[in-house]
Amino acid sequence: MAEVEARTVLWYMTFIGFIVNYMLRINLNITIVDMIVAPATNLTNDSQLATVPGLESSANDSALNQRYSWERQFLDWANIDYERDGFHWNEREQSNLLGSFFWVHWVLQLPGGILARKYGTKLVFGLSNGIGVFCCFLIPIVSYWSYGALLWLRVFQGFVTGLAWPSMHVLTAKWIPPNERSKFVSAYLGSSVGVALFYPIFGYIIDWSSWEWVYYICGVVGMLWFVAWQFLVFDSPAQHPRIAQSERRYIEKSLGASVQNSTPGPTPWKQIACSRPVWMNVVAQWGGIWGLFTLMTHGPTYFRLIHHWNIRATGFLSGMPHLMRMIFAYIFSMFSDYLLRTDRLSRTNVRKLATGVCCGVKGVVVLALAYFGYNATAAIVLVAVATMFHGAVSSGPLASMVDLSPNYAGIVLGVSGMIGGMPGFISPFIVGILTQGNQTIDAWKNVFMLTAAMLIGSGVLYVLFSESTLQPWNSGSNSLPDPGLKELQSFEEKVPLKGELEADVKETEKEKEEDKAASKIKSQN
Repeated sequence: MAEVEARTVLWYMTFIGFIVNYMLRINLNITIVDMIVAPATNLTNDSQLATVPGLESSANDSALNQRYSWERQFLDWANIDYERDGFHWNEREQSNLLGSFFWVHWVLQLPGGILARKYGTKLVFGLSNGIGVFCCFLIPIVSYWSYGALLWLRVFQGFVTGLAWPSMHVLTAKWIPPNERSKFVSAYLGSSVGVALFYPIFGYIIDWSSWEWVYYICGVVGMLWFVAWQFLVFDSPAQHPRIAQSERRYIEKSLGASVQNSTPGPTPWKQIACSRPVWMNVVAQWGGIWGLFTLMTHGPTYFRLIHHWNIRATGFLSGMPHLMRMIFAYIFSMFSDYLLRTDRLSRTNVRKLATGVCCGVKGVVVLALAYFGYNATAAIVLVAVATMFHGAVSSGPLASMVDLSPNYAGIVLGVSGMIGGMPGFISPFIVGILTQGNQTIDAWKNVFMLTAAMLIGSGVLYVLFSESTLQPWNSGSNSLPDPGLKELQSFEEKVPLKGELEADVKETEKEKEEDKAASKIKSQN
């Protein structure tokens, strides 16, 4: 029976870890649709809304106060007043809640990379998700207690989970050979599967029971992942007690001198801050996250209030595009790795191609959504296609950050996440202003046009000015001269490493067979 590679286990645990991470981000996006009192239907749009066969509009959620909830039972027992027929939050308050997760989420992006280098991704990523998961158990009762308390609980949840993404790049740099990075980084797009999987599941849970159960299920699923993460994941091949020696040798040979197994020198902050390739990744992330989070965070509200879909249809059709995003990411990552292995394109041009797709092409599709979103069928198709194209990010900016500096990849992603992640709360704030008391097609057209401008602009800048070559400051205080840097890059690009390793393994097996045969002859004599 073939032994499962440690890198394969790591990919799946990372994949599920990001499913959990995004499950925490998006659960409020769908539950808020059922938590609030449904507004009066606004049909004052200039264009006639099309309907989708089979997707009937839902009635007002007055049945909310008839569903059993132990939180309500407790508040009744404690004689604490609460809103029984749903929460009366206006558009501004709803947007604040949706964006609160990202208010200080960016603050720990940079520390996330630094802490992971010092204490390891296993601890930092694990605790980041674990604490965020624990908060899920508190959200239902806190929601009934106080709007302000719920707002700050979401702020804290976003704050602590800010450690997750940059810490993972430290693990990637220590485990994954250069020509496998695009494929491995596709595991980060477990975030897409988290959205695709849990939006429809949450919709059905809410339809069958109540919105409170969404958070308890999130908590249980997250805790199961946390336990598995602690037992199955290790910070480097050298620390893994069950890794095959052949796999360990392959990884270490492939990474070569680009990753320092010992503690690197002082962090080259000045070089990182003045690096054009780093800033181009920041720009690409800014545009990409603006586009992704605008569609992901406000998609359920848009579908419910503009196209009048019920909660089950809203959950399914909000989640479907993200499944397409994951599938596209995996296919595109294999294509990117193929281009690198066969030297069809340079590493820089592969990253530019991917970013052109995930920002530029996606921006064009969102622009089409702005003009054709009045048609429900067109809205479904365009949102799905736009979100799908964002899957190329795993072969673009996300992989490029490791290319620039494996030793400081977590810090580079932290810098990118700290600045590039700000659209996570800026976008909901602007959407709240544009749609305040104005849930119309024209208002959402402005939202999508602004999003398209961010995407196309960032994509053009990245294609014109970025590069994805190993930077001299990767070695910390001991920077390599240009000739040494080129030699190191050519070493990383070599494919025969795996072939050499296989030859070594075959030679070892041959020696074992010869020893076994000699022992057998000796025993016969």
